[in-house]
Amino acid sequence: MRWPIFVLILCIVGCKKEPNFEEDYDWNSRIVMASAYNSLAYQTSSNPHITAFGDSLKPGLKYIAVSRDLLRKGLKHNTPVKIEGFKGVFFVKDKMNVRYKNHIDIYMGVDVKAAKQWGRRMVCIDYGIPKAD
Repeated sequence: MRWPIFVLILCIVGCKKEPNFEEDYDWNSRIVMASAYNSLAYQTSSNPHITAFGDSLKPGLKYIAVSRDLLRKGLKHNTPVKIEGFKGVFFVKDKMNVRYKNHIDIYMGVDVKAAKQWGRRMVCIDYGIPKAD
């Protein structure tokens, strides 16, 4: 009979509270230039499946890279971001080259056609800053 108790304790200890993006964050808006990128060596680096923060990239993930000036404005690693024209929440997982300013790059797996179709455009993003406890 100890087995069910062990499983219950393991579940309670291992379970994390999922963030409630509407209640747990203060949201800010910003107009940025948005482009798209793929995890291909000619677009990124010799290891295109690892971000500048060390996260692994896999098609289907809702990740973005941000210009370094946006990092200083609150869009830090793992910041949740809503992007005009997309459903769901993306996360800051990569940084762009220092030459970019006020710019995000939306990860589109290995779908080069989708990235080219997106192109470059100005969009409104909303990004969440965790509320102080």
